[in-house]
Amino acid sequence: MWKEFNNTLKIAGPIIIGNLSQVGLGLIDSAMIGAIDYRQLAASSLVINVLAIPQVFGIGITMAISPLVAMANGRKDIHTASRVVYNGVLLSTIAACIIAIGMVLGQRMLFHLGQDAEVAFFARDYYVVMAWSLIPMMIYIAVKQFADALEFTRTAMILSILSLPLNAFLNWIFIYGQFGVPRLELYGAGIATLITRILIAVLLIIIILKHRTFRPYIQVRHQAWKLNKKLWKELLNLGVPSSLQYGMEAGAFSVSGIMIGWLGATAQAAHQIALNLASTTFMAALGLSLAGSIRVANAFGRYDKIGLRNIGKSTIAGGLGYGTICALLFILLQNVLPGFFTNDNNVAMVASSLLIYAALFQISDATQAIGVGLLRGIKDVTMPTIYVAIAYWIIGIPVGYLLAFHLKLEAAGIWLGFVCGLTISSVLLNARFLHKTKLQ
Repeated sequence: MWKEFNNTLKIAGPIIIGNLSQVGLGLIDSAMIGAIDYRQLAASSLVINVLAIPQVFGIGITMAISPLVAMANGRKDIHTASRVVYNGVLLSTIAACIIAIGMVLGQRMLFHLGQDAEVAFFARDYYVVMAWSLIPMMIYIAVKQFADALEFTRTAMILSILSLPLNAFLNWIFIYGQFGVPRLELYGAGIATLITRILIAVLLIIIILKHRTFRPYIQVRHQAWKLNKKLWKELLNLGVPSSLQYGMEAGAFSVSGIMIGWLGATAQAAHQIALNLASTTFMAALGLSLAGSIRVANAFGRYDKIGLRNIGKSTIAGGLGYGTICALLFILLQNVLPGFFTNDNNVAMVASSLLIYAALFQISDATQAIGVGLLRGIKDVTMPTIYVAIAYWIIGIPVGYLLAFHLKLEAAGIWLGFVCGLTISSVLLNARFLHKTKLQ
């Protein structure tokens, strides 16, 4: 089992580093904005919560690319793999434009969510530029899905790492006003993120078109790069349920974040700090999920049932171990980590208390992400979507609301709702994978 997990980890490692780098963009924004004013940090939290659902819905569409390419690659079918990436990137781009335009047109919603009026005012311009930045972000992820499926993961990792100092430098210019640029504060952080996302998307596309690893897939473009209705249907059959899965999870966190906003700017800023940290640890679990999905899909394509099951079991076990380590770190460092994001003692104190609850769901958060990925690798997406809906929306959010507002646990109650939803989701998803791949 360790050998299989080690093979998965080799693929997952660069993906994890790349994912952490992308989260790092948000962490840099939060740290640099938090140093100005906790109300602007709360405004960034509001925008992140509102954009989370459409953002992950768009990302879910791109997630159909890697398993379909991996299955074709398992069969040594270059034409189909090339056809998948062309149609997949085109579909993702169209979806990104529709999502971004819809979010910009709906910007007035920020003032109708029961949030502090000053927080909503700070959020407006930042929201618009972050909505437009979804387009280059989704294009980058779609192209990256193709590279990941071929186990070519280091280049995207390097680009993601390089985006961190670039984003920090641009933040310094636009947030604080350098080189003659006016001081734009939170809005400037959005501009910096938009520019960074455009640059890394363009660079990755150039590398894909020029690198020898992808040459066989590019050379058949005259035959393969054509619109294919059957393939679009297959991409949507995988992508839409994946979008719903990620969307319902992110939506649960977003709605919970909005509910925490009802408790005031201090609670919302503290929630964003704890959520940033939990999102950081989740990126490693997501990397394991994507790597497991790719390897399972490859085994599925070559009809290797024994290998498929062993890959899945070893990935689940790795997720359990990783989640346990993260939980221990959150408990040990609960009073240290919030200090990196705020100078406000009240915000830091609330954030510290929330990290205990974040620790509680680390194991279930890691393993539920892996369960989703493994099931996608065997093209099982419908029932998992139903499971996620039940876990988050029928159990997690109502429990969180009840504990927060009726039993007066406030922000802690919302986070206990997270614990319930994630645990139920993890158990249902992984039990289904083990049942579906049971050897007769």
